[in-house]
Amino acid sequence: MCQHQPPCPTAESADRESARLLAHHPEQGWSLLCNGVLLFEDTGELLPDGQIIAPHRPMGTDQVMTAA
Repeated sequence: MCQHQPPCPTAESADRESARLLAHHPEQGWSLLCNGVLLFEDTGELLPDGQIIAPHRPMGTDQVMTAA
């Protein structure tokens, strides 16, 4: 799918989110990457094979629990 040199990481790669943007629609909350991955605003992903990657946004400091 990718025509860039060097080619973008594949959808199966751990660094798949670093592929180039093909389409970006922030008003709708999604972007299409060169490797066919749909990346959503909440950090969830839809891979070309239909696999769903749950959102993996890091927790903010107001949500971190500390031991007493």
